[in-house]
Amino acid sequence: MFSVLLRLAVFGLLAALASCAPSVSLLGNTLLDNSGIYFVSYDGLVNVNSFQLSGVLTYGDYQFAAWYTANGAATLARRTLPDGDWQSLTLDHTLQSEDSHDVIALGVSPEDGVLHVAMDCHSSIMYYTSSEAGLATGDASWSSSSFGSVVNTLGNLNITNTITYPQFVVTPQNLLQFVYRTGISGNGEAQLAEYSGGSWKGVGQWSSASGTYTSSHGSSSARSLYIHGFTYHNERAYVTGTWREQSASVSCNGGGLTNHDTVYFYSDDYGRSWKNNASQLVGTSGSSPIAVSTPGIIVDALNPDHALMNQESQAVDSAGRLHAIISYVPGRFTQCVTSYQAARTAYGHAFHLYQTASGAFAKVEIPYFINAVGRSQIAFDAADNVYVVLPYVDIVTASASSGWTDWDVAYNGTEEGLNAFGEVTLDRARLADGVLSVLYQEATSGSSSPVRVIDFELSG
Repeated sequence: MFSVLLRLAVFGLLAALASCAPSVSLLGNTLLDNSGIYFVSYDGLVNVNSFQLSGVLTYGDYQFAAWYTANGAATLARRTLPDGDWQSLTLDHTLQSEDSHDVIALGVSPEDGVLHVAMDCHSSIMYYTSSEAGLATGDASWSSSSFGSVVNTLGNLNITNTITYPQFVVTPQNLLQFVYRTGISGNGEAQLAEYSGGSWKGVGQWSSASGTYTSSHGSSSARSLYIHGFTYHNERAYVTGTWREQSASVSCNGGGLTNHDTVYFYSDDYGRSWKNNASQLVGTSGSSPIAVSTPGIIVDALNPDHALMNQESQAVDSAGRLHAIISYVPGRFTQCVTSYQAARTAYGHAFHLYQTASGAFAKVEIPYFINAVGRSQIAFDAADNVYVVLPYVDIVTASASSGWTDWDVAYNGTEEGLNAFGEVTLDRARLADGVLSVLYQEATSGSSSPVRVIDFELSG
């Protein structure tokens, strides 16, 4: 642990000597549950996972959060912003298995103020419920009775029984969309549904599992697209991600990951059709989904030998330029990762991958070890300064005026004694208020531990 802190401190000291990077100020750290369920699977926790996207969510005057209690009960909480007391309720659902993929995702449909909850799925049936109209705006009682029955469909829409990675997003038209995967790891398809007039309808499949990928080691005929986000800015939906191959033969060693390349594409019609970075039409949801062979979508090429992580994070700056965090083991440490857990913990670095003013992509290595298997989260303030929350609530920042090069340590959660387990998730909606809210859970050797929300004022 001393060496971890020393590496952060040394890099932070060197960066601070010439840095104009933004800072953060601690506003508060509140307890959601002193005994949230705790188990480690797939290197993560079920209560806090990067692909959860909206485990903590601001809408209007309220902030919402979701987690499972020590006995697995699905639980929601609400507080009045900026610093009201949390009020919790329990849904009629209990976690079905100890699988960290089975997160709870929240979304609000602006047209009616309904709070939607999708949960507990990993290549399996999904559990879903929604509230009475107006609950998200305070116009209905904050109680368990305000929610409908928990069902295995997306309300009125049957979306099959092999669902993973549920995410809710809101379009510029103020329609709620639902992003999810069908199929299994290494052989799955990204799907999109949309809520309007009180009901759900399918938009269609927008990524394909088919095609052939060949590396210097072998070939694979099936895969999944793992996205870093599905983010709207103005009228555009931005997607970055990485492919995970089903066949381990594409990697130099079976202990690595079969993830390769970072891809980017976008939609100007709310996920119906897709273009690459050259503005060429390359996909149509429902009929011609994005595939591994789709031209012009790779913006950072990387073979499967470097433990490239899937499902990190992305954000869009005020000029409409896409920024993503990717992480892997740089080639100066090894050209063949034989254990992704050990190598990422010892040598893994996060990289800031972003669009320049010309539209081309640039990549900068963030000068800190991540010291973890897990992922990081990227966010912006109103001045386009960038904030990256590394594992353990270690926050590093860079200023827009430097071209995002003056990286500095703004907060060291490890040094501050948070005892956070690796990955965190952010309340992206609250960033508009200049506040960074971070959901995290404390590490433990037991079966339950505190689940908390820590708030920072962005001071850039």
